[in-house]
Amino acid sequence: MTTTTSIAAPRSPRSPRRLRGRTNTELYAWLFMRVSGLLLIVLVFGHLFVNLMVGEGINALDFAFVAGKWADPFWQIWDLLMLWLAMIHGSNGMRTVINDYAERDQLRMWLKVGLYTAAAITIVLGTLVIFTFDPCPVEAAADLLPSFCPGA
Repeated sequence: MTTTTSIAAPRSPRSPRRLRGRTNTELYAWLFMRVSGLLLIVLVFGHLFVNLMVGEGINALDFAFVAGKWADPFWQIWDLLMLWLAMIHGSNGMRTVINDYAERDQLRMWLKVGLYTAAAITIVLGTLVIFTFDPCPVEAAADLLPSFCPGA
């Protein structure tokens, strides 16, 4: 007597009709994670080195240090790249986690809407802070101002 055993089809979170129009989005997301991860290593360790090791180290970190640093467009772009890459890299990772663990389509959609909203707000506010930062505020105490400010 022969007994046949059948193996159940694996559970798929996507319906077959959604798979037909598939693009290489996941491949690009995977590549972005690798490239942005490498860039973030350089950006973060460069940021830590300049802020903590050069000059007086952590004792020099104050308003004047940040103001002087952000007065230079090079450091504005450096910090902007670090902000954007970190937020997009982290959001892409969270998107992957949501896709893997949120089983219902409606829940998955709302979690991603919340994720994308939070990431967009953080990126916009961070970008505004970097580019609208005033290193010489009028009401600041003179001893806190960087040396290049007129009242310092």
